[in-house]
Amino acid sequence: MKAGVVTALTAEARTLGSLARRTDGLYATREGNLVAISGIGGVAAAAAATRLADAGVCALVSWGLAGGLDPSLAAGTLCVPEAVVTAEGVSVATHAHWRELMAAAAARTLVHGVLLTSEHAIDDVAGKAAAFRRTGAVAVDMESAAIAHVAGTRGLPFIAVRAIVDTARDALPRAVTAASTAGQVNLLRLIRDLARSPREVAPLLRLATRYRAAMKALVAVAATGALAPAFASAAASRVA
Repeated sequence: MKAGVVTALTAEARTLGSLARRTDGLYATREGNLVAISGIGGVAAAAAATRLADAGVCALVSWGLAGGLDPSLAAGTLCVPEAVVTAEGVSVATHAHWRELMAAAAARTLVHGVLLTSEHAIDDVAGKAAAFRRTGAVAVDMESAAIAHVAGTRGLPFIAVRAIVDTARDALPRAVTAASTAGQVNLLRLIRDLARSPREVAPLLRLATRYRAAMKALVAVAATGALAPAFASAAASRVA
């Protein structure tokens, strides 16, 4: 039995270790899990999760980066939420037993709470503060709720593992969000946009430092083997 992992970006997928591309476009990890690189957003993530479910995975994981909403969370903090919620207030619980296995295997401090899925990037400090007040969510991404929905319709255990990259006090440079495309960052567009907006260079350098911390956290938790089929199978055998 194998877990299915959805990542929006290729760089996020690489934190899972060595990947072997299959003929169906999915990737296999050394542990036996399957990975789908979806691109950004809920529609793409749902399609990727469906492909994984059709490939026979026993559980689904939303894996990658998130923006911080709780001001107390630093870049690199791992969020393994108890639930994911949409901007409309639709909430889906993650699998409690698998979440416990993940926390025990990680041997590091994790934050739980609620993860907000937004249809649009929340890239300014005021917007993050408003989302935190409105939802109480500790972090935000753009894919997890869609993956959770597919998991629910297929009867599969689901968890999200997200590392904070931009904190609640960080505004995302517009050049970064504009240059992000399906699974990749368009470097030529990023350079061009930065040339037009040199004031965004300093925020981009700060974001680069936070990005390294977040990616290091994902690599560390992936190395524990907590997404391996044995964990997913154990989770599937228990009722959340």
